[in-house]
Amino acid sequence: MDITFKADDGKFNLRVGALIYGGGKLLMASNPAEGDSVFYSVGGRVKYGETLEEAIRREVLEETGIDCAPKRMTAIHENFFVNIEGYPYHEISVYFLFEDERFNEIRTGHLTEDGPNGEKLVWVSPDDESITVFPAFFRSKDIFEDRGVRHYITRDDSRALWK
Repeated sequence: MDITFKADDGKFNLRVGALIYGGGKLLMASNPAEGDSVFYSVGGRVKYGETLEEAIRREVLEETGIDCAPKRMTAIHENFFVNIEGYPYHEISVYFLFEDERFNEIRTGHLTEDGPNGEKLVWVSPDDESITVFPAFFRSKDIFEDRGVRHYITRDDSRALWK
């Protein structure tokens, strides 16, 4: 069972994400329902009883077909947002850095398994301003520096849902 639940005013998610970088590009996922210029991290929800590392290893295997351990935890992201259906979310995501040469063999357009219908993997440049990258801090070069775990908070205050 995924660690996600409905609350009185929205929904809570605990998720993990992978920071996979190679050849100056990020390996990200894309879903046709989000559009051609929106990309998000490989990863997904943590299951009850699963450690964070077990969860990210499972998600990376499901989406890329590669079984490997992460190099290190790199970020914790508290994200308050409204999804495309207008539903408010409080999400905590833990990100892990992966370094494995096998990721370089994945080609843009690789369809994920167990992801949303039509979800595919795409190598994107973090400097490409014509695309939207979630989480936005993936564009920061300092996320790759081995200086501990960073903490990010994102609030979508556009609808004044979060007080």
